[in-house]
Amino acid sequence: MPDIYRALGDSTRRRILSMLKLGNKTQKEIVDAFDISQPAIKKHLTILLEERMISERLNGKYRIYSLNLSILQTAYQEMLHYIGELLDEQLISLKNYVEKGEFQNEDD
Repeated sequence: MPDIYRALGDSTRRRILSMLKLGNKTQKEIVDAFDISQPAIKKHLTILLEERMISERLNGKYRIYSLNLSILQTAYQEMLHYIGELLDEQLISLKNYVEKGEFQNEDD
């Protein structure tokens, strides 16, 4: 499963994903949108490819990048589930505290 936190942990990678939501882009189009070097952009694209957030295809001499919507959807659902579990635990602790005056220590 992709590491969504690794993929989204950098503002440049988030901007690349935002660009791709508007449509497929060549590597040159992506590089031209930033004030950083082509090798630096390539490193960000490599991370997004490794985490399968985007896909790459060759069209002649051009590399075309696009969002991998199925992986993004799966990662989004997993993240929602994880956050939901965290909130559920906090809500149960709050409920016990309010109803019974009990506070569940995280070390228990």
